[in-house]
Amino acid sequence: MKKPIIFLVDDDPSVLKAVVRDVKAQYRKEYRILSTQSANEALESLVTLKNKGDVVALFISDQRMPEMLGVEFLEKAKEVFPEAKRVLLTAYSDTDAAIKAINDVQLDYYLMKPWDPPEEKLYPVISDQLEEWQGNYRPGFDGIRILGYQWSPKSHHIKDFLSGNLIPYQWMDIEISEEGKSFAELNDITEKDYPVVILENGDLLKNPELTSIGEKIGMSSTAKQTMYDVTIIGAGPAGLAAGVYGGSEGLNTLLIEKRAPGGQAGTSSRIENYLGFPKGLSGADLSRRAITQATRFGIEFLSPQEVTGIKLQDGYKIISLKDGTTVNTKSIIITTGVDYRKHPADGIEDFTGRGVYYGAATTEAYACKDEDVYIVGGGNSAGQAAMYLSKFAKNVFIVIRKPDLSSSMSQYLIDQIAGTENITLLPHTEITSVAGEDKLEEVELKNNQDSYTRKAKARALFIFIGTKPITEWLSIDLLKDEKGFLETGNTLTRYKNFKNVWKIDREPFLLETCVPGIFAAGDVRAGAMNRVASAVGEGSMAIKFVHEYLAEH
Repeated sequence: MKKPIIFLVDDDPSVLKAVVRDVKAQYRKEYRILSTQSANEALESLVTLKNKGDVVALFISDQRMPEMLGVEFLEKAKEVFPEAKRVLLTAYSDTDAAIKAINDVQLDYYLMKPWDPPEEKLYPVISDQLEEWQGNYRPGFDGIRILGYQWSPKSHHIKDFLSGNLIPYQWMDIEISEEGKSFAELNDITEKDYPVVILENGDLLKNPELTSIGEKIGMSSTAKQTMYDVTIIGAGPAGLAAGVYGGSEGLNTLLIEKRAPGGQAGTSSRIENYLGFPKGLSGADLSRRAITQATRFGIEFLSPQEVTGIKLQDGYKIISLKDGTTVNTKSIIITTGVDYRKHPADGIEDFTGRGVYYGAATTEAYACKDEDVYIVGGGNSAGQAAMYLSKFAKNVFIVIRKPDLSSSMSQYLIDQIAGTENITLLPHTEITSVAGEDKLEEVELKNNQDSYTRKAKARALFIFIGTKPITEWLSIDLLKDEKGFLETGNTLTRYKNFKNVWKIDREPFLLETCVPGIFAAGDVRAGAMNRVASAVGEGSMAIKFVHEYLAEH
């Protein structure tokens, strides 16, 4: 935790040197001591200190200074740090002004020069002021802060990106946060600047892209080497497992992720059926453990970075990235997973990111406090989201077309949902439209047995319906099934055009696509089991086949 600051201002170098010496001697263990001869310089620095999350406990200012009087400086300083104590350093001739300042600008105390001995004339005064300040002081958040509108899609994306990468932040809603309004006024932030990310060093990023945020917080989006043994595209459970095994087995390994490690599993509030964790673990915790393990084995991790295509050249694979750069690699494992399908209800697109969210948007859970929220979907992800949101929301409604959850959800989740008072299952139901002003306010529900429709108030709608493979970025023609999932292994031989694209003597390896050296693992692969454990197994198994492929070449 940062030390509070005692800020000293005096235009006389000898006086400033003396007061700094005495204050440091007594208070340097518990406080940072800052000083300057210029009142204007001091005021300029206060904005930077505020943006960095620093706090000033006490100002000590000389009264007679050429740039402005000490009383004027202290009054302006109060606008930035209103809780700080303010002490005026005066000569005997200025005592009338000091006494007047106590009444006019709520000056806390004035000190006479000289203050020798400090043990009698300086320290008792300062200690009393600091003790009173400490009685009301509550340490603020020390880290990244986001300032914006609660129902802004871009604000949601930034919060989702930071939380997905396990980076703590403080959210300040400009409409209700007094601290947020103070920041906006202090930094002349206008409507077009939102959302604003305030970094730990005090820098402001106005309406930033995720790549800019990533670079500023130390993430890497640029490959460091000219050639890799294996490049893994997608850092879900399958990609993370491939990264761990690739790195541990000595392969020059690159892992690329466009958002945050963990994929859909990473957004899960609680995974309770993963082997070796009898009490369960969150998707974020699993992701954190895995990425730490993978990087410990020396893999290179690019994030946030997006792959836009793959080209083949002389047996090598060239991966194109969104920023225009390329990566050369000998083999590729595609682990991009799946995404939720767009909901067909009227108005959904208008409110996506403004009350409508695809997947478990745990970043918005607190905004649902004491409100009604709806979940569409009957799979495990929907059940886990319902259990998590039930801790915040007044009521959680699960909307499904089927009569119950038994065909799509694990029994342990069904039992937990049945035992949670504020979760209600709405069977034989679908959402036909959503509406609101600047954010989601209501949903229209239709019973698919009797066609009865009704409208209900809703603060948020979380969608977990059907999945589609994330393969639209592929620029080479890989064989896929009718739903777009990548075909691998011996199932490729069922396709009539397989022999037209497969031009080597051996059969494809188990997880190999129709292009030798390009593998697929996890949910993006046709026939995958859609479980975290199976994705981890496939990711680690893919490295075995990468070794065999590299041995051929």
